Amino acid sequence: MTIINNALSGAVAAQAALNTTSQNVANLQTKGYTRQGVLLTAVAPGIGTQSAGYGVKLSGMLRFSDSYKSQQLWRSNAELGQYTQQQPYLTQLEQVMGDDKSSLSNGIDNFFKALNAVGEEPTSAPLRGQVVAQAGALAESFNSIYQVTRNQQISVQQQRDAILPKFNTLVANIASLNKSIAAAGALGTNTSGLIDERDLAIDSLSQLAAIEVLEQPDGSRTVSLKTGQPLVVGTMAGMLQMDTSSGTPKMEVAFGNSDYAVDDSRIGGQLGGLGNFERNTLLPLQQSIMSMSEQLADKINTQLAAGTDSAGNPGIPLFVKGTGGVGGILSVTPGYTSDNLALSMDGTPGDSSNLQLLVDIKNQAITLPSVGTVIIGDADTQLVGKLGIDSQQNKSLLNTATTIRRQAEDDWAATSGVNKDEEAMNLVEFQNMYQANMKVIAVANNLFDATLSMFG
Repeated sequence: MTIINNALSGAVAAQAALNTTSQNVANLQTKGYTRQGVLLTAVAPGIGTQSAGYGVKLSGMLRFSDSYKSQQLWRSNAELGQYTQQQPYLTQLEQVMGDDKSSLSNGIDNFFKALNAVGEEPTSAPLRGQVVAQAGALAESFNSIYQVTRNQQISVQQQRDAILPKFNTLVANIASLNKSIAAAGALGTNTSGLIDERDLAIDSLSQLAAIEVLEQPDGSRTVSLKTGQPLVVGTMAGMLQMDTSSGTPKMEVAFGNSDYAVDDSRIGGQLGGLGNFERNTLLPLQQSIMSMSEQLADKINTQLAAGTDSAGNPGIPLFVKGTGGVGGILSVTPGYTSDNLALSMDGTPGDSSNLQLLVDIKNQAITLPSVGTVIIGDADTQLVGKLGIDSQQNKSLLNTATTIRRQAEDDWAATSGVNKDEEAMNLVEFQNMYQANMKVIAVANNLFDATLSMFG
């Protein structure tokens, strides 16, 4: 009987819809879960048949997703990852270099204050000794600040080395899921769960580097860096790695039989944040600190060489420049004493002509890689000021990125997230549908029984 078949198809369809709704409710708090629905279509009557139709069928499963919103979610994650990764380094540098006691400005000021004090009594051994002591403290200030930058450089390299395996694992997982999704889709299997798993992997990958994702007809996704280098094509996965063959580590993508160079300061995400900070902030600052110590040492040593010490001997260098290794970038000449200070120009006791020229060095100009030409006395202030500006800009961009990410998550949830109120309504609606169809079957049974009784 058609009436029974129709009602049975309706009950089966309602049951499928109830199962889908229960799956949505069960995953109400599951991260990355995309809500599903059922696509019900009427079964039309055959050609030439005078009938309302043959019930309803489940034509397919619906997955409520929006490609644009997913793309926005991934792009916002890359921005958030980049600025989040940079901020701790910038904050540490800003605090260390801006500290009143440990700053380069404090060391320079104290050294030149000691020189000024000697001007009141050039022959005073304690005052001259204070100059040598402050020279040592100045050298230690340079070494200490420089070591902070070296430690940060090592930390950046270690973090990069820790991120790369995770990055490559995610890339391999996406390629593997592409294969599973294409195979399951070809068999007509619901692939929503696999797609959710792949989307979560893509979202995690986007935090590490900015990526571009393209949907393919077979259900797979092609993934590449925003700078164009391929990462995933179908079931093929690339590998992001550091090439050390030239002696200088360089990032590259190995894909198939080809290697693609990568500018790690422009790829976004956490890796891009590390690369951008190292290249555009840390290394220029490190070079400026080194250059500042060298130029200051050269000027002081040159001026001392133009004078004579208390015994009438030509001045010897006060500072020794280092390469940044164990000895640091600056130190006082071993065995240097207050008697070695060449503060006189003619050897006359009490003459401080050369001392005045030494004091004047503080007002001389030097050129630094990150800030250009500045006065020695203002050099550290300029470096700290630029660092503060960079830090504040990054904080502002981080706040913006956080807001955009939150909005992207809300937009995604509005389409793909499970709404418990909506699912509760669906439960009632499909329950009523099921009960109504079962009622139709009961009526059909009664009619069938009544018909049989007429011939009993």
